[in-house]
Amino acid sequence: MPDDWPAAGLFAFLSAVAFGRAGATYALARGARSLGGRHTSLLERPAVVRAEQAIARFGAPAVTLCFLTVGVQTAVNAAAGSGRMPLRRYVPALAVGALLWAAVYATVGLAVLDAFWSGTPWRAAVTALAIAALVALGLRTRLRLDVSAGTEQSSSHDDDKVHGR
Repeated sequence: MPDDWPAAGLFAFLSAVAFGRAGATYALARGARSLGGRHTSLLERPAVVRAEQAIARFGAPAVTLCFLTVGVQTAVNAAAGSGRMPLRRYVPALAVGALLWAAVYATVGLAVLDAFWSGTPWRAAVTALAIAALVALGLRTRLRLDVSAGTEQSSSHDDDKVHGR
């Protein structure tokens, strides 16, 4: 981070943004689940269902760790809300996760911006490409797991049909 940037203020701002956004997602999902009907269609999406399974298995740490991932934060926080995770468990997990998220963005994210603005755009480009490659690798692995889980699931259904179950 550049020396002339207000590190503490920026970290506090990013923490507040993450806390507010995730907390609002939790509250909206909890309210939507209470209302039922057409308000729950988003909560029945596959990503949210998988997030509910992760929360059922790992509990509040799943909320904290979702802030270190790409693309599942909303689903996990919505799953925590729709599953009515108690606030005494959710809020501490949310607070730690928001602090982790802010730390990552205040260091790595701003380092990329600093490299770009300091007249070394090639460093920013290399860093951005490295991050994109890691994200792509993670998505590729996730898609493989989803495909293999689907194949395993369909083969078990085929076995059920064959064996008359």
